[in-house]
Amino acid sequence: MTPRIKGILLMVASMVIFTLLDAAAKHLVQTLPPAVAVFGRYLVAFVLSVLVIMRKGGPQLMVTRHPALQALRGVMLMAATMLNFIAIMYLQLAQTAAIFFTIPLWVCALSVPILGEHVGLRRWIAVAVGFMGVLVIMRPGSDSFHWAMLLSIASSFCGSIYNIVTRKVGGRDRAETSLFYVGLVGALAGTIPLPFVWQTPQGLQWLLLGFIGLVGTIGHFMLIQAHRLAPASVLAPFMYTQIVWMILVGYVFFGDVPDLWTLVGAAIVVASGLFVFAGEAREQRVDLREMHETK
Repeated sequence: MTPRIKGILLMVASMVIFTLLDAAAKHLVQTLPPAVAVFGRYLVAFVLSVLVIMRKGGPQLMVTRHPALQALRGVMLMAATMLNFIAIMYLQLAQTAAIFFTIPLWVCALSVPILGEHVGLRRWIAVAVGFMGVLVIMRPGSDSFHWAMLLSIASSFCGSIYNIVTRKVGGRDRAETSLFYVGLVGALAGTIPLPFVWQTPQGLQWLLLGFIGLVGTIGHFMLIQAHRLAPASVLAPFMYTQIVWMILVGYVFFGDVPDLWTLVGAAIVVASGLFVFAGEAREQRVDLREMHETK
């Protein structure tokens, strides 16, 4: 099995795991404040990351070359999780997933001012079309619009910042180190709202908290490893398999059936995201060719 095939399988598996995480969180936040669920999710992730580090290399794996960037990654991911957990209280999983897939569009747009990258006209058009797909899903002014959709957009924006910062630390810190700081920063930041909303979990809630923390950690580790094995342009199409799992799980566990507009909007967002990734892949091939020609 080639590294690329392994990376693709890890990507698909991580999408299944993240779907289960959202489904468990959707059930949990019906009876437990989202802030408590988020804190539990990252506390478990932190504990698990420490266990992994102690097994794989010890305390030296806790040392990062980019502490500020790792802190920013953790805050952005925690914020994205908090916003998503609130949104799924009110929205279908298919709706939040479709809006979540604007992350590549945000990354493309924000890579210009943050990373100084060049984005051509065609990719700017793809970004604009993708956000039009979000408007199709949301339909502002209609009876189908819900304010929680704005939280999903904010969640995808925070997720895009997390992705951009991950690009900066990728290849410099080990996967275990990045996981450790995501759990540590997420748990610390998650304590801020607790005095105002604390509710002690009961029975099944404890199990669900442990579950979302466990699968969240496994999913992010698999995602990191997938990107170490295969280029993002190869993995991108398989990221969108999550919409299938979200629709299936939403129907089986919550009886949710996405309407036609949600499916159409999701298709537009997915197509735009794939076009953006294809453009990045073309540029990477050109850059590699030019690099070899100069040797």
